[in-house]
Amino acid sequence: MCHAELVSASLANASDYFCLKQVERSRNKFGMTEGVRIIIMKKILVDAVDAFIIEGQGIFKEMHDLLETFPNNKIILTGANDEQFKVFSLDKMPYEVFTLKHNPEKTDPKYYETMLEHFNLNKDDVVYFEHNEDAVKSAQTIGIKTYHYDPNKKDLEVLKKFLTENL
Repeated sequence: MCHAELVSASLANASDYFCLKQVERSRNKFGMTEGVRIIIMKKILVDAVDAFIIEGQGIFKEMHDLLETFPNNKIILTGANDEQFKVFSLDKMPYEVFTLKHNPEKTDPKYYETMLEHFNLNKDDVVYFEHNEDAVKSAQTIGIKTYHYDPNKKDLEVLKKFLTENL
């Protein structure tokens, strides 16, 4: 949940709200507001299985705790079909979940183009971490700032550094 000022969707979609990083107001010589410049915080795209979700265990608590230190909105990305959605309890996630049910896979840049279009975002509105190197390359081909997260190392300090430097 965003803890900053919220702006309603007259700026974008009527049902969407944005987490703001900064609001700057310019005033004329009479002190009247002349213009407003709004800087929207980037969304964090979170890899689901083998990153945020540890198979057979559920949510990786330490990663969840880390993500909660950032006020940015988060979206969990997966390719899960309906059966996998239940197996991994994706319906019980603390963040919105996006899937294309393996059509296409995250290794196809079309997955990310479709996701950005779905949320009315562009590549500069997001940062992403992903465990699959081919999916990392796929996201990078369309310009998404992406970090390869190694699920064997579970190095949350490096992930924190990536997020801090790119948000």
